[in-house]
Amino acid sequence: MRLESGREWIVGEPIGEGGFGAVYAARDADGSPAAVKLIPKRPGAERELLFTKLDGVRNVVPILDNGEHEDHWVLVMPRAEKSLRAHLQQHGTLPLAEAVRVLTDIAESLTDLDGQVVHRDLKPENVLLLDGRWCLADFGIARYAEAATAQQTYKFAGTLAYMAPERWKNDRATSASDIYALGVLAYELLEATTPFTGPYEHDYRDQHLHGTPPPLTTAPALLAALITECLYRAPQGRPAAGNVLERLSRIPTASLSGGLAALAEANRAEAARRAEADRQASAEATEAERRRDLLEAARTSLSLISEQLLTTITNIVSTAQVRMGNQGGWTVRLANAQLTFTGVKETDPSVWNTGRTQPFDVIAHAVIRLKIPPNSIGYEGRSHSLWYADAKTTEQYQWFETAFFKPQSSVMSAMDPFALNPHYEARDALGPRPLTHQAAWPFTPLAIGELDEFIDRWANWLAMAASGKLGLPSNMPERDPQGSWRKA
Repeated sequence: MRLESGREWIVGEPIGEGGFGAVYAARDADGSPAAVKLIPKRPGAERELLFTKLDGVRNVVPILDNGEHEDHWVLVMPRAEKSLRAHLQQHGTLPLAEAVRVLTDIAESLTDLDGQVVHRDLKPENVLLLDGRWCLADFGIARYAEAATAQQTYKFAGTLAYMAPERWKNDRATSASDIYALGVLAYELLEATTPFTGPYEHDYRDQHLHGTPPPLTTAPALLAALITECLYRAPQGRPAAGNVLERLSRIPTASLSGGLAALAEANRAEAARRAEADRQASAEATEAERRRDLLEAARTSLSLISEQLLTTITNIVSTAQVRMGNQGGWTVRLANAQLTFTGVKETDPSVWNTGRTQPFDVIAHAVIRLKIPPNSIGYEGRSHSLWYADAKTTEQYQWFETAFFKPQSSVMSAMDPFALNPHYEARDALGPRPLTHQAAWPFTPLAIGELDEFIDRWANWLAMAASGKLGLPSNMPERDPQGSWRKA
């Protein structure tokens, strides 16, 4: 195989896999050993060739030659002694002094790369021992830090145990993402395991975004504090590579004692406290994003439900008066009856999710209300609650219809049954010992394509109301609500 340099390379047996291709033992015409990486010519694979020259960067496996051969891109590198992964498999955890040396070599490389190139796949498999130094290899999914996003970005390529929280949010990887991966690797050197262990992709995502790394059991306080800071969820809170390198140089190989030990421990505790505050802030931000997305889904789905009901009524009742309201709501008047469908309102989690146990989560709510002039006993109609919630199954949200009543009230409600917004009265009505309020109607799912019963029922009630036949229900609850929502 002859490449751009004109040198001839003889390719031997396979010795490993890289990010985008297979690695083979090789030698040149003089018998000097090397490693050849053959990268299939598929979209994005040529990006490794962007990094054949990283001049002035310490501890990076150099590219001796490159070019093309048949349907492959080719990179030729010096033959390394072994990978850090193989070293860990052989020795398990590393002594403190050796772990610091490994981390120092990698930090030197990241310091030189800072602001220029983001590796994006830092892990023990991509750290190789070459000429007595631990060097970064496999820039297959790396990118220049300021480069525009290419068609083939491989944004989610990488190894799950080492991927920074911002990568799971589909945000752009930066040098801080490599620092996070370095923190994971450092944890692994000392504990023989990564801080988060999955095992499945959704587990890793939840752990990186919400979990707390188990405490380091062997690291001295100064190193434990540094690793903790590298694992901060907020990229801006992580130390820069140069700071990591400088602090590694101050890690003592012998145990501190006296006041210095106490001071180091205080620093470790403060780093842990900040990590917990960072975790809580990240969790709150992630929860806010989740609720925003669910609220948007709630608005979209309820608008379809509302539109289908309104269209059905107006197609049949040519004499109906329609008035559109706020946020997609509307009112239909037929004779003396008035049917109102309100727009979506966001549920305040601080009202529903208080210190007392709530049975399920509610994202948004609305009301459907049928009103008539008060009859001889003061009855004015009925209203039902519409809640967008995971009332049946955890984390499965949809719209539900329900209603409430007062079982022991001496004063009749003008509306019976009636709607309640998600707050303490409704929460108590759904609790194990309901007092002033109870559910009058089962939590009934409202799904597009399955609204016939819902539409027919409200159309019938509207017809009864318009003809003066709508009266107070004879029994409460009207339908048995038990078992229609999940208990806390």
